[in-house]
Amino acid sequence: MATVLSTKKLTTAQQQLLLNAKIGFVQYNAISIEFLPFLSNIDFVEHAIFTSKNAFKAIQGKVSIKSAFVVGNKTALLLQQNNIEVAEMADNALELAEKIIENHQHKHFLFFCGNKRRDELPSELTKNKVSFEERTVYKTNLNYTKFQQDFNGILFFNPSGIKSYFKKNKKTDSIAFCIGTTTANAIKKYTTNIKIATKPSIENVLVQVVKTFNKNKLSNF
Repeated sequence: MATVLSTKKLTTAQQQLLLNAKIGFVQYNAISIEFLPFLSNIDFVEHAIFTSKNAFKAIQGKVSIKSAFVVGNKTALLLQQNNIEVAEMADNALELAEKIIENHQHKHFLFFCGNKRRDELPSELTKNKVSFEERTVYKTNLNYTKFQQDFNGILFFNPSGIKSYFKKNKKTDSIAFCIGTTTANAIKKYTTNIKIATKPSIENVLVQVVKTFNKNKLSNF
């Protein structure tokens, strides 16, 4: 039986997807999120950028937002559930930057992010003279954990999780299952044995795991 390591704790329903396919798993949170005090005189934002759900959760209820530009379906859904218009949605930060540059060049944006945010989006906006400000509203803490056993696959959901895992663990022959291209690019210095989810969701990462290790057990997806 194949056994995988998830660098994010899974919900009961997500765990069941693996159990139904007779795939063993170990899980832990490679990172933890700490919301920072939001010290600002800003109470209304016309155009906000979010590249994660955590950024919105950190300011939820503290700022009124007219329209949002977001990475990921789940982030978009969370904002829509809070009656915020999602003007643009993309699968990754670089793609979102390209949409903003192409369709919203002359707007001013407030980019809510974490302390370990990646450079792609702000670099592209700066390069193309798009006006924006940046507010760090949450902190990502790395939870270093060493594992003695070998895994057939390891599930990664962000570059910070990769950094956290490899702080205590060596390069691996395990298949690295990645939630998207940004995460996949971050792990290339550790392995070339990479599979990328076709959609940026935890469930789709699990689909790739089942397809790889138990092709006959996809009836529940």
